[in-house]
Amino acid sequence: MASPMEHPAPETTVYEAIDALVDYAGRHLDLDPRNADWIRNRIFALFGLSSYRPTGATAGEDAQDAPAPDALLARLRDALESAGLSDHDDWPAVEDEVMGILTADPARIADAFAEVEGAYDGMAAMRWLYDHCVSNTYVKKSQLDRNPRFESHGIVVTINRVKPEFRNMKKAAAGNAVAGGYPQCTICHENEGFAGRNKRTLRTVPVTLGGEDWFWQFSPYGYFSQHGICVNREHTPMHVDRDTFVHLLDFVDRFPGYFLGCNAALPRIGGSVLAHDHYQGGGEILPMLKAPAWATLHLDAHPDAVVEILNWPGTAVRVVSPSRGTIVEVSDLIRRAWIDYNNPDLDIVSHDANGNRQSALSPSAIRTDRGYEMNLIFRNNAVSDAFPEGVFHAHPEFWPIKQEPIGLIEAQGLFILPGRLVDQLGRVEDSIAEDRPLPDDMAEFRMIRDEIAAILSANAAAGPDGAYGREAIRAAVRDELGSVCERILGNTAVFKNKALTLGFLESLGFMQHAGGVAGSIAADDSGTERS
Repeated sequence: MASPMEHPAPETTVYEAIDALVDYAGRHLDLDPRNADWIRNRIFALFGLSSYRPTGATAGEDAQDAPAPDALLARLRDALESAGLSDHDDWPAVEDEVMGILTADPARIADAFAEVEGAYDGMAAMRWLYDHCVSNTYVKKSQLDRNPRFESHGIVVTINRVKPEFRNMKKAAAGNAVAGGYPQCTICHENEGFAGRNKRTLRTVPVTLGGEDWFWQFSPYGYFSQHGICVNREHTPMHVDRDTFVHLLDFVDRFPGYFLGCNAALPRIGGSVLAHDHYQGGGEILPMLKAPAWATLHLDAHPDAVVEILNWPGTAVRVVSPSRGTIVEVSDLIRRAWIDYNNPDLDIVSHDANGNRQSALSPSAIRTDRGYEMNLIFRNNAVSDAFPEGVFHAHPEFWPIKQEPIGLIEAQGLFILPGRLVDQLGRVEDSIAEDRPLPDDMAEFRMIRDEIAAILSANAAAGPDGAYGREAIRAAVRDELGSVCERILGNTAVFKNKALTLGFLESLGFMQHAGGVAGSIAADDSGTERS
């Protein structure tokens, strides 16, 4: 007969799993050992456990290198299910509750953040907070690392397997509504620790922008390195005005290794949570922020600034100056002119028939070796009979790849494509590899398939029997996705060629700069990813 040591009781494996998690929290979540028994007992209470004896179980040496305790949580899940204390359907809430108990309270997190910033700098504090949010599982890094990601046509393309797809703004708005009115929306500060949305592990830190109280939090399913949002403590609608430029500069002064930007505060052109003022940013310099200048201009009233028309598929300009005040003044001059600009011949109408504003700027700030750089993306959300989803929106032929509104991140060259494409593009690959047409339920992808086939033909990628190898097909798929994303950015461009952008700026008094400005984005010593 097997001994009890060989077949431990289910409750014993549960206790071992909990002990390993408490040990993990001591290593990675700054759990004070004086609180270990108290924390352990709180977890026991979740499952009605008693009669505990220490098991000696630890997270193990390999856990020191793990980004998150996924294996430890899976071990707890299996032990709980074996003991009849939990079923699989409950697990996301159970995991959130357990990790919420193991995570320090918000005040302690804020104090620790301030302590690191005081001892080092703002970027060191952000790195500490990010690592903490990965370790407590709020940032789902292990899932994010599995998302396909590649560069093509000067654009970074990702396929996000965990982000829900909203093909129209009504669905997006519904996805961000909160039943019952508490919290008022999905990004209000009251979400911190809120069980109703499995936010027990969410931790924020205070930020002051323009003398106002804001807060920063990392995104659980971030699109890029250290992706987060900076949110107004007050539930107030999104807007872009002169103060917005001040806010962005305040942030990058404190956290110079990050960029911070703002969606245009209008529907259909990004910004699904329009009811609450917030910005997006993080530790990756996106492709548009590195785009070269097509033309360089200056303004006599502000000789310490240059304005660059970017060599970019969308309509964007960059204001560069070592002076914060100059950046604000020049950026706001362009903003005020653009939001009231009309050119019906180009389908640019600043207000609709009901007087609602249709034009907006989407700004994004960084610090470089040239000083401050404020990138301004020109947006317009007009609709027409031909383009009921938006004149300056992805056109219908590209909807199989991307139909959602193009927001700040994608307008800057990082496209977040829906997870369904993993299967759909796999079927396109199969049809090409097997030399057969797409089935009827994939009819919307026929243009995409034809373009991929043309890429393969142009690359002379066929084998001796006329067939294409899988690697060649996948390379052609990546080429096609980058091409589609580049063309979508062209759809969003309000001025379809750079000469029109130049004409707009010249009408404001800007003159072409003879020599341009030397310099490029500086690598900083913060360790933050820059590309």
